[in-house]
Amino acid sequence: MLKLTYTESSFDLECITLSLEEWVAQRVILALRVGQSLCIEPSTASFLLPVDLPGVEVLRSEVKRDDREIIALCACDAEYMEVTLRGSWLSGSSKDSVGVFVTTISDRAEFFLHKLWQEAQSCASVMSE
Repeated sequence: MLKLTYTESSFDLECITLSLEEWVAQRVILALRVGQSLCIEPSTASFLLPVDLPGVEVLRSEVKRDDREIIALCACDAEYMEVTLRGSWLSGSSKDSVGVFVTTISDRAEFFLHKLWQEAQSCASVMSE
């Protein structure tokens, strides 16, 4: 399962070993126990990746192999591609821009996407230093 956590200033992408259903059930139980509102709705999430990262072609082939259309790749320009995922948005209300997006694609595609995202983050931090 992939989990994208959106805050006011950034987002983080994680690979979680729990199934989507298990993770959501645990999150619902937590919200009930602490008396917190929780809105869960179908949604999409998008982010950019540099096209020159090693492994991008492997991700492209994994996306072509998966016919469920949960992940889509689109060229933005010569330097970046947009990754769009279909899944579920969890937040305090349907209008919140802070929350968690979760989805499940093939284990292999999740692994490559997470690896590419980590590589993009490390390249970005090196460039900002």
